[in-house]
Amino acid sequence: MFIFLSALAAVIPILSYLVLLWALDKYDREPARLIAYNFLWGAIGSVIFASIGSFILEKQIAVVFKANTELIGPLLVAPLVEESTKGIFLLFTISRKEFDNITDGLLYGAAVGLGFGMTENFLYFILYGTSVKSWIVLVLVRSMFSAVMHCISSGTLGAFLAISKFGRKSEHFILPAIGLSLAILIHFTWNFTVKETLTILPGVLFIIFVSLVFLTVFLFSIYNEKKVIISELSEETESDLFPKEHIEILVTHRRHQKGWIDEGIRKEYIKTLITLAFRKSQFKKTSGSRQLFYANEVENCRILIKALLSNTY
Repeated sequence: MFIFLSALAAVIPILSYLVLLWALDKYDREPARLIAYNFLWGAIGSVIFASIGSFILEKQIAVVFKANTELIGPLLVAPLVEESTKGIFLLFTISRKEFDNITDGLLYGAAVGLGFGMTENFLYFILYGTSVKSWIVLVLVRSMFSAVMHCISSGTLGAFLAISKFGRKSEHFILPAIGLSLAILIHFTWNFTVKETLTILPGVLFIIFVSLVFLTVFLFSIYNEKKVIISELSEETESDLFPKEHIEILVTHRRHQKGWIDEGIRKEYIKTLITLAFRKSQFKKTSGSRQLFYANEVENCRILIKALLSNTY
């Protein structure tokens, strides 16, 4: 029963956070399977590799520097190794064409971090919840703060990976390094504050602050998606690719209503229009072979839109 309750306490809050973020991404919601892949990497793959990496690194530090790893492990080794292992999978995720912008980087990164936080929470609940009181405290603190820290740190790295993907070549290595450094710093700061009783309150305030920053950036990125959709698709209406009034419908809840377009094509039509807007934006930000790829994607979207509307008007 104790293990079952610990599993529920670990899973329910984390999945609630993930579903909320996924639902907020209203214009171009990411495929659930890709979210699941990143989440599972965080929950299983990154935990395994982080455990192995931390063990090896701590042993090396103890041998070479003759240092006490009881302090170095949580403060230095854990942030470095855990953020690196969580971030490895994001390098594969950003290469997919579904990965479009900062919103996606924040979301996929959050999924990895929440997966890691879920497994870590479960292990803490069953190992250190030695009494009802200590178990409840662990559940509250780790669900509200520790897991959120993992979400934000990995999400931060994901955002910087997204910027680097569509940035200049000189930024392809610098920005990921900055993102990883910030993720490690966020992780280190939280671990440092929970080591001492007197610093727990500043640590809680720190997590609340970075959570508000994360959510603000996430919502702003979604708002920016709306601007991109309106801007890029407005150009397409000049060539009569589709009715201009569809843009206003597309960026409001009305896109989910029936009647404004043939119901048989509505979902695919919405997806194709939004994809067209993002691919046009990405075409303008890239160069070389990648720009050629997005140019082909833009043309394919136009062809599909014409085909979808050919039997409607």
